Amino acid sequence: MSTRAKSLDATLAKINARVTQAPVSPPPQEKKRQQLPLWPDLERAIPNHLARSSLFAPIAPGRRKQHDRSEIASREEVKILFTGKQLDMADCDVFMQALYEAHRAPLGERVVIKRGSFLKAIGRSTGKSDYEWLHEAFRRLFLGAIEIEARNKYKIGGTPKSSGLHLLDAFDYDPEADMYYIKFDPRILQLFHNREYALIDWEKRKQLHKRVDMAKWLQNYLASHDKGIHRIGLKLLKEWMDYGSPMNKFKEALGEAMGELERLEIIASPKIEQSSRQEVQAFWIKL
Repeated sequence: MSTRAKSLDATLAKINARVTQAPVSPPPQEKKRQQLPLWPDLERAIPNHLARSSLFAPIAPGRRKQHDRSEIASREEVKILFTGKQLDMADCDVFMQALYEAHRAPLGERVVIKRGSFLKAIGRSTGKSDYEWLHEAFRRLFLGAIEIEARNKYKIGGTPKSSGLHLLDAFDYDPEADMYYIKFDPRILQLFHNREYALIDWEKRKQLHKRVDMAKWLQNYLASHDKGIHRIGLKLLKEWMDYGSPMNKFKEALGEAMGELERLEIIASPKIEQSSRQEVQAFWIKL
């Protein structure tokens, strides 16, 4: 063997020794799959803190406020700031149906939405105006952002290190496929912390015919509580619904909405009464 060949073999031997002795990097760990809770197909879900607030409100058409980190009405144990155009109960239906479409997929991944099927699922027609409305509803959810702090549980937003949570992290429309692609921020999972979410009977929701928006808000609120007797002051209900008309009109509308929920056997024996402190309150039995 020539001197040159011997030198080449020696060099290759050194290289092989270095490779053999080099530490082997561990395989990259797979990210933990984050996914919304699973719930029955006949129900839709909404986090309790959202169901008990004015984030989605039974407002009159054409009266949307523009919010800029506005604190919205909610229970004492949670603080919610909202930025975006005010959301109504139809937007709430879109939000809950979008959550349903996404709840079997890993959070952060794109979910395919068929426009016609989606509209039918929330009880709407499939005409041109409905498609236009759906696009704007998705846009409102995408532009709308919440900053929320649930006492001693979690906090999203409110600091330089944490941005607000968009109710819809992304949405894109493919006109050729006639489909939407939506995505949720994985942080939304915190809103479902410790099973703190309500399940909505979707078929009964689509059967509401009178005082529909207020009845839908009440259905959300009721679903976030246990079965049995409930009493709540009208002042709080009016505030949480962001209802702007005088109390006498609110009282009348609330009575009709409760009657609609009684018709669908969601509650029983609803009435408006005086409390022991001589304050007006709503009473019902949740079935």
